[in-house]
Amino acid sequence: MPLLPRQVLPLAPAVKGPRPLSNPKVLPPAARQLPEQSVDLGAPAPLALPTQPQQVRIEEFRPLSLNESESIAEVNSPDLKTLASQVEQAQSALRAELARWYPNLSFNANRFPATQTGQSYSRVSPLTTAQSGQTGYTVQTITTMDASLRASWALIDPRRVPSIALARDQYEQAKNAYLIGLRELRLRVASSYFDLQNADEQVRIGQESVRASLVSLRDAQARFQAGVATKLEVLEAQTQLARDQQLLTQALYGRSAGALSSGPGQAIARRNLATLLDLPQNVTPTAKDPARVVGTWLPSLQESIVAAFKFREELDQVLLDISIANSAANRELAAVQPVLNLFNDFGVGRGTGSQYIPGLRSNLTDPNTGRPLSLENQPQRQWNVDNTIGINVTWNIFDGGRARALYRQSKQKAQEETYNFSRTRDQIRQEVETSFYELLTNNRNILTTSNEVLSARESLRLARLRFQAGVTTQREVVDTQRDLTQAEVRYSSAIANYNRSLAELRRRTGLDLIALCQRPILPASRPANTTADVPIEPTPLLPACQAGGLFSNRGR
Repeated sequence: MPLLPRQVLPLAPAVKGPRPLSNPKVLPPAARQLPEQSVDLGAPAPLALPTQPQQVRIEEFRPLSLNESESIAEVNSPDLKTLASQVEQAQSALRAELARWYPNLSFNANRFPATQTGQSYSRVSPLTTAQSGQTGYTVQTITTMDASLRASWALIDPRRVPSIALARDQYEQAKNAYLIGLRELRLRVASSYFDLQNADEQVRIGQESVRASLVSLRDAQARFQAGVATKLEVLEAQTQLARDQQLLTQALYGRSAGALSSGPGQAIARRNLATLLDLPQNVTPTAKDPARVVGTWLPSLQESIVAAFKFREELDQVLLDISIANSAANRELAAVQPVLNLFNDFGVGRGTGSQYIPGLRSNLTDPNTGRPLSLENQPQRQWNVDNTIGINVTWNIFDGGRARALYRQSKQKAQEETYNFSRTRDQIRQEVETSFYELLTNNRNILTTSNEVLSARESLRLARLRFQAGVTTQREVVDTQRDLTQAEVRYSSAIANYNRSLAELRRRTGLDLIALCQRPILPASRPANTTADVPIEPTPLLPACQAGGLFSNRGR
């Protein structure tokens, strides 16, 4: 079969533009206020730090739905607030660069005021002194005030345009980073919520298993006392009870390496969600919604991949990195280009003072006394006003090739970012395909594990009937009960993994095309459960050293 000709793919700058703008409409905006029923779950002060044990003691378990959890996280999350602050910082930096287009006006006052005092002595001949009546001493005191006003405007500045373009691209990057952070926050909240739902189901399964094991142990002990069963059957029932108690403990507090279900225990899952929501220190969230399949993913794999290429901001970030590198190259090259400034300097000064010259006489006489007027103390006053208009030219003609080398470095950085675009594109496709195939796998697992649960339940019912009729042993009941527990655990995990894959597809494609599942129609009365009324007695917690010593003392 002949190969079809390979299609020529369009280039990203032709599709998205060389400097793509951030589009906040690609996803619903973040919530600005807490839900009405959760107004008291505001985040603590950013610098708040508990110092007393009662300040971190859990006093309330608050049931929350998935939508409420997402809204609370969008309002309280410190990570999202940090990204919003970075957007504001980038906007301020852009505004600072735009100021290059405006003239500068500066005021300078070097002496405002300043006092100058001096004394000088000059050697003169006796004849000059006798004729003028002066001595060789001169004392002068002057107070001056100077101020200037300078207005300048860069008519030609080669660094202006690339600097503004660079700041503008960084501002768009900050807005894209906010959208990426918002998508990631919603995914993390949804994943944590599904983990909590799964943990709740594991606790329920563990409790049902313990109750079933208690019933089996009670029946085995009754048959042993009646003489129709052996001690081995009682021991088998006790062993299964210990396994189920271990399963319940793991579901309550954590997962071990050999646990059937991955994910945190109920206590850890609740605190993980509380950390994401940044709740008050004395509140722990619980899952209000039961664990069920959210919906069905409608787009095909190919439509999901193309949508991811269209809506994911990570690709726009790389294109902006290329534009930033090109702008930096042009800015470096501007270091060896002329800069032309128009300026106007306006200055004003004023000085007052006196000069004392001993023995100095004027040619004028006093009309009252007929004596010459004394000029020993002479007042001094002066004003000056200057205005200068001109053009300054600055041109670094030769810098040893430094600007050209930095220009090439930035251009090489732009070329490097094109390779990063290719890697990001392939990574986005891999993420979408992985989530899509995992969704199909978990969908199949839901079907198979649900059938497994139904079959295991019926097998356990028949095994108990056979055991009560005396035609089978306790071993068959224990094995069937263990199969049912494992099947229920796998079914719960399949639902949680399916919902998680669905949330990942929404995050990684930007689409929200999901057919929601219809709520199941439940009967008015609960089905009969023979183990629901069996109480689970709390087991005392022994220290690890003491618990391990029990096995050592008994031996094998």
